[in-house]
Amino acid sequence: MNINLTQKERLLLEDQKKHEEMCIQKYSSYAEYAQDPELKQLFVNYAGQEQRHLDTINQLLSGEIPQMQQGQANQPQQVQAGGAMPGFGAGQSSDAALCQDLLMTEKYVSSTYDTAIFEFTNPQVRQVLNHIQKEEQEHGEGIFNYMQSKGMYNPK
Repeated sequence: MNINLTQKERLLLEDQKKHEEMCIQKYSSYAEYAQDPELKQLFVNYAGQEQRHLDTINQLLSGEIPQMQQGQANQPQQVQAGGAMPGFGAGQSSDAALCQDLLMTEKYVSSTYDTAIFEFTNPQVRQVLNHIQKEEQEHGEGIFNYMQSKGMYNPK
């Protein structure tokens, strides 16, 4: 099914495209610097999901409504083992800093999807964006759970 986007909808999708590109870049890069293999794999998995989000946004921008499926298989990307990322130190404190940055990123990106969802006129597009937003929230939850399990985050 083809859709016609309003100017505002197109601008919102262009913003989401930039956000998804940044998420891909961060998850891929941070996977190289993560010390814990479990965290490295989490980041690789999320980079693959963010790539699918970007593909979906590009389909919407081309006027197509993609079919969204829960639990799509992840497409892990190759990552290299890395040392300490400049400015992040080494070891668990470095992993904590990476997680904190990505948790803040996911909070922000999820909120931008919230705004976009309310601005779209087509209910099918709203469902697609809602699906992506739910996955962004799941990324945040996965990072939060990892941090909490490693003593990096203690909500009071």
